[in-house]
Amino acid sequence: MGLASSRVKQADILMLGLDSSGKSTLLYMMKFNDIFLTFPTVGFNVEMIETGENVTLTVWDVGGQHRMRTAWDNYLENADGLVYVVDSADRQRLDESKRELELILKNERVKNVPVIVLANKQDLPGALDAEEITRRFNMKKHCHDRNCHFAP
Repeated sequence: MGLASSRVKQADILMLGLDSSGKSTLLYMMKFNDIFLTFPTVGFNVEMIETGENVTLTVWDVGGQHRMRTAWDNYLENADGLVYVVDSADRQRLDESKRELELILKNERVKNVPVIVLANKQDLPGALDAEEITRRFNMKKHCHDRNCHFAP
């Protein structure tokens, strides 16, 4: 029994983004393969997700309200991966989201951590596609020294 469990790899994934970007909805979609009504996260949600590839992900979905962002730094230290979620349809807060991502990427604790930026809510009218968000976030500049991927 211990032999089988020793082959399972475990990774801590930190999911960040502004409030209402869709982090909790994505987390529960990954965990339960279903859509749930979610409420603004105060604090964090954490779920273990079995990938079926002998990998277990512990996903930390940390609230994105302004007052919670000051605590993001506390979660960065042990992250094996970072998923940053952007509301593609919220053009008014795109610059704010970009600034928050830049602050995270400048932190030494995530210097070698792979990053996935998800351009979420692509199904909403007026949503920017992943390419446009990549351009606006100037990701070539911020990801030149790390494994970084943008996805819709």
